[in-house]
Amino acid sequence: MKYHSQRNKRLIIKSGHLIDPGQGLDGVFDILIEGGVIEAIERDIPVEYAEVIDASGKIVVPGLIDVHTHLREPGFEHKETIETGAKAAVAGGFTTICCMANTNPVNDNQEVTRFILKQARAAGAAKVYPIGAVSKGLKGEEMAPIGELKEAGVVALSDDGNPITNSSFLRRALEYARYFGLPIISHAEDKMLSPDGVMNEGKISTQLGLPGIPNTAEEIMVFRDIKLAELTGWHIHIAHVSSAGSVELIRQAKARGIRVTAETCPHYFSLTEEAVKEFDTNAKVSPPLRTKDDIEGIKNGLRDGTIDIIVTDHAPHHPLEKAVPFEQAPSGIIGLESSLPICIRLIEEGVLSWPELIRKMSYMPACIFGLPGGTLKLRRPADITIIDPKIRYRIDVNRFYSKGRNCPFHNWEVIGRAIITIVDGNIVYKADLRDPLSLTY
Repeated sequence: MKYHSQRNKRLIIKSGHLIDPGQGLDGVFDILIEGGVIEAIERDIPVEYAEVIDASGKIVVPGLIDVHTHLREPGFEHKETIETGAKAAVAGGFTTICCMANTNPVNDNQEVTRFILKQARAAGAAKVYPIGAVSKGLKGEEMAPIGELKEAGVVALSDDGNPITNSSFLRRALEYARYFGLPIISHAEDKMLSPDGVMNEGKISTQLGLPGIPNTAEEIMVFRDIKLAELTGWHIHIAHVSSAGSVELIRQAKARGIRVTAETCPHYFSLTEEAVKEFDTNAKVSPPLRTKDDIEGIKNGLRDGTIDIIVTDHAPHHPLEKAVPFEQAPSGIIGLESSLPICIRLIEEGVLSWPELIRKMSYMPACIFGLPGGTLKLRRPADITIIDPKIRYRIDVNRFYSKGRNCPFHNWEVIGRAIITIVDGNIVYKADLRDPLSLTY
């Protein structure tokens, strides 16, 4: 069910447990929304002349923000479109997402950036911010026109799955990016150590006869990226951290005051290489799923703040592309509609509190990438997610809005989900709670 609240209409969220790490708010409040912005947060706001949402027993937070998604359009619309990805986002509680540049054509020019923004506006769901390429064609050879990309609307730069192996090139890119105030997101992988790798290198890869990717392939490049950030004095963001060793390198770099931030994904603290044992291509990701020790390292990094944010790395593929032998299948899983309940397990395990989780899924992504949102401060856009923390259900990929079905969490029993998503004061998603598995848009 999709609603469009009028911009001049009053909307009141009543009696929700509001959590806003940006303001240190954690308690039961009402929120008044008018003209698309937050007008008041008080204990008891009169409801005259207003549409009312009863949020009793629910958690109300700044709209979730995912800064690492793949929307595939332009060029790979059979996998996903900006519209289907944006709808999947709001169904998962995300009001804002950032999309990577590995489209066709690559987002290395203003025309592609503007196309993405136009398609996102037409979709009318989540806000979408493009991430531009560091190099033309993602080839790591010639610098993309960073200034023009910034002018067109990109919020960061990344060659994503194509690691920049030329250290001199990355140094120059960091220097240019600093001038324009754009962080560079690094896919940290030395592919010379894993030219044919398809899963974590170890006992299981040997048993399955699959070529492996060692932790060292990630950690060497994390170390290199940290040193270049130190040399240039600019901000590098390490994408999808999967290794305990990488966490320790980032921890040490932060202690030295180097401008490095980091993200991880739900699958890296929820699944190990064991998920690959049945040659399940839905468990094939890059970097690969690793070990229990790595999961513990990731959780420690989340706990102590070494890992700043949680992202999905939403990477949809057509089902036929995954229905091939493991070595031939593309890497990537979808995550926009499964991320929140998997992350809530961190609260159940005592790794994070609710304010700490929302900090990593909303406030910090906004801060690191300079995005609107991430807080419920007065006069800010009313981007809000309402969560039912107690609802139990099974994840069913066949009910997802995403075109992708490549999710290793299919049929997992989970607790908690987004039930209402509000963007600029408009209710853009509302779950049908008569059927917890029914997602209506």
